[in-house]
Amino acid sequence: MDMNADFSKRATVHASTAPWVPSPMKGVERRMLDRMGDEVARATTIVRYAPGSSFSAHTHTGGEEYLVIDGVFQDEHGDFPVGTYVRNPPQSKHTPRADNGATILVKLWQFDPEDRHQMSVDTLNTESQPVTGRDGASEIALYSDDRENVRVEIWEAGSQQFIKGHKGLEVFVISGGFSESGEQFETESWLRLPVGADFDAQVGNQGARVWIKSDHLGDDPKPPAV
Repeated sequence: MDMNADFSKRATVHASTAPWVPSPMKGVERRMLDRMGDEVARATTIVRYAPGSSFSAHTHTGGEEYLVIDGVFQDEHGDFPVGTYVRNPPQSKHTPRADNGATILVKLWQFDPEDRHQMSVDTLNTESQPVTGRDGASEIALYSDDRENVRVEIWEAGSQQFIKGHKGLEVFVISGGFSESGEQFETESWLRLPVGADFDAQVGNQGARVWIKSDHLGDDPKPPAV
């Protein structure tokens, strides 16, 4: 199936009001944000694991990155509490589970096929740094190379946040909120802008903490070759 698969257009999903859809694994549900392909897909998804649920062992042929937004996500490599960002590159293997339940924002099949950089960052225990050229914004750098930039940004209440000159931009609201192009974005809202589309947001009175990926849509996105 395809969902928000035209990357030349602005796309939004307010996931907190969307229904949960069962996955093939018992106790694992999802809210889809964008998708190209069937069960093996280039996809951005919010996935919820019920307590005690798990996925069978599998290889991430196209790579996986995720941010834990609730609970503790687990595999044989360790326990990843809320706020943890993880990259599992192409050809990595694991058996994910959530003994007490967890919710993650996950992106699949969006890596450089030659990437082998496995990593995790505890964003709740990492000090943010001011964003150069933008008042009221600080950031926690997560990953950057010549094809993408991933970070968490913290925006002060009432600030104006303007981002231009990017090669694609995705913003996921972890907490707080902002308005952009007349649309309100609250917790678990997601926005994707095409290459070169200016982002001009007014931050709400609670401020905002957001996960951002940018500069990753310069090459035309394609579904997995399976």
